Amino acid sequence: MVDPAASFPPDLVEREFDQGRLNAVWLTDITYLTCGEGEMFLCAIRDGHSRRVLGYSVADHIGAGMVTTAIETAVAARGGECRGTVLHSDRGGEYTANLTAQACFRHGLRRSMGATGICWDNSPAESFWSTFKHEHYYRHVYATKTELVAAVDKWIEFYNSTRRHSKLGMRSPSDYEKSLRAAA
Repeated sequence: MVDPAASFPPDLVEREFDQGRLNAVWLTDITYLTCGEGEMFLCAIRDGHSRRVLGYSVADHIGAGMVTTAIETAVAARGGECRGTVLHSDRGGEYTANLTAQACFRHGLRRSMGATGICWDNSPAESFWSTFKHEHYYRHVYATKTELVAAVDKWIEFYNSTRRHSKLGMRSPSDYEKSLRAAA
């Protein structure tokens, strides 16, 4: 069902996902997962510069509630220091919903959306799902939703703290952010 109060903000990023500093752009998307007990959905928010997953949520139904949970977690991860940050997404109903718009307004996030049907307008989010699914998800079978959520938690912790990125000088997102703080 379409939210009658849905809004479609402009594309503030225009494919410039890494703007050279933390909290300039956060990228978000949702992917489909499954386990023996049924379908699940994973929403993640990543910093466009450090690639660190700041917030995420897993739910058995897709909706704005899971997006707002991920937003709250991301804001908390940054200690509330996110006013003016661009939150970039696709035009899915979860992101156009009034509930999501209210959460962004509450935290001073500037909403941004790519064009409909253009995957390149949120390509880092799509790339993240590919990494997650090829490096972990497709290699396992999950019997229960609890088992799947625990695996997501563990992999995101690995991704943030251990997995190295060539774009970050072969450092993990967490180590890269530490190096930025040390240099400041």
